[in-house]
Amino acid sequence: MRIGIAQLNGTVGDLSGNLSLAVDAYEQLIAQNVDLIVYPELFLSGYPPRDLLLKESFLTDVYEVLNQFAQQTGPVPALIGYPEADAEDRTSKKCFNSAAWCTSGKVSKIFRKRLLPTYDVFDEDRYFLPGQHPLSLTHKGKKIAVTICEDIWNVDNDLHKQNPLPEITAEKPDLLINLSASPWHGKKQGHRTNILKKVVSILDCPVCYVNSIGGNDELIFDGGSLSLNSRGEIAHQAKVFEESIEVHDLGDECGIKESSSSKSSIEKALVLGVRDYVQKTGFSKALLGLSGGIDSAVTAALAVNALGKENVVGISLPSDISSDHSREDAKQLAENLGIEFHTIPIQSIVDSATDQLSPLFQGLKPDVTEENLQARSRGLLLMAISNKFGALLLTTGNKSEVAVGYCTLYGDMCGGLAVIADVPKTQVFELARHINRNGEVIPINTIEKPPSAELRPGQKDSDSLPDYDQLDAILHAYVEEGKSVRSIASAGFCRETVERIVRLVDLNEYKRKQAAPTLKVTPLAFGVGRRMPIVQKYKN
Repeated sequence: MRIGIAQLNGTVGDLSGNLSLAVDAYEQLIAQNVDLIVYPELFLSGYPPRDLLLKESFLTDVYEVLNQFAQQTGPVPALIGYPEADAEDRTSKKCFNSAAWCTSGKVSKIFRKRLLPTYDVFDEDRYFLPGQHPLSLTHKGKKIAVTICEDIWNVDNDLHKQNPLPEITAEKPDLLINLSASPWHGKKQGHRTNILKKVVSILDCPVCYVNSIGGNDELIFDGGSLSLNSRGEIAHQAKVFEESIEVHDLGDECGIKESSSSKSSIEKALVLGVRDYVQKTGFSKALLGLSGGIDSAVTAALAVNALGKENVVGISLPSDISSDHSREDAKQLAENLGIEFHTIPIQSIVDSATDQLSPLFQGLKPDVTEENLQARSRGLLLMAISNKFGALLLTTGNKSEVAVGYCTLYGDMCGGLAVIADVPKTQVFELARHINRNGEVIPINTIEKPPSAELRPGQKDSDSLPDYDQLDAILHAYVEEGKSVRSIASAGFCRETVERIVRLVDLNEYKRKQAAPTLKVTPLAFGVGRRMPIVQKYKN
């Protein structure tokens, strides 16, 4: 069977735009003599639609678009994801996560997702009702089982009380199709492939998995749609981090080499996330402050890769404390990238603010308050430039800094998108070296010099934080693995250091609640996937 894979970059809520993409892909694929065309989960609405599903007319409008799509289908069926209103209960605010089998101008069958994830970034029980029946049909003499994303993910654990796979196995299908919207992180591709191989071994039939592509808010979808033959080998794999309209011929039994996650994948994911966030929100240009440090350098390089050098503006905002090498590194980076670059000294603004505050602060020793006046002066100017020229301001803080609160509200946290706020500092260095793989883009001095916020003379991050390899290991254990202080300390870390870092993470939850949306590239990012209370007294 020849299956057309429509791995398309839809936009949440852009019903007419998603319809146009779907129709165009259908026309391209029927020209290649396919037997069936498959789209990702909830493609017509975009994923995740979140509370759009609760708006009065949204489901009605989606249904109208679904019928418009179905009317343009011929004898070659298309299986497309959409949110389906509950026809039996018009008062219900919940709907079904469904897939429509469209053929010969109409919707002839509907499949409903059985398992609804409520972990990590998912909150599907808030919106959807679970389907209740086995999902299969016969096409071209083959029995095809249809599942939607989570329906096949219960093979590894008992996240759900029910499991559709035994029911599907009892029907002895010739093929299983899975429509998916599976967000990417650095370990996801390998885990996903292992799940699909287990499904093949359970069902003893080929599996065709079609995944979403593109960035929607914090989430990045990598595509990488797969078809596995009955031996569990990857017969076809679509492009990752790119749209793909292609044919997977299930008659092909040749396996292909599997790809693994790498720094290249993280770079591609962040580039896709930046490009889609900027363009889907209606911006054409991006703006950021260039400090001469590694975080702003990596962010700028990613932005240029995503948007083109002509659409990125870098601003150097030195104070009297800023070192000469940082000023030169910022300028050199801008020249290497070929972006528009401006220098705006901030010392007069800092001095003016200090003078105005001096009567109120009289008799008090200078502290971090005065240091933060520099960051807030920069935020003031960057936001003004963003407003004036309509360029989206990118924040440049990394996950390590954001975790322990080494960032200034209304200062360096100003902006519309936090590009590397889910990338630990040690990984930022790795990413910088990867960006330089074909020649110096990021100045070598930027990579090799000790990290510093340069908010006071001679300041280094190591003055108040452990070395980043140690800090990142502690943060990974506490934030992503949920381990206790005792457990982390028992792994060989100084308990006093662990307690101090954990205290900083907990104290700074209020800052993260006010941060720009963060592109998710790790299994657990700050934001929608980690829902900690700001006011809480639990210590572990």
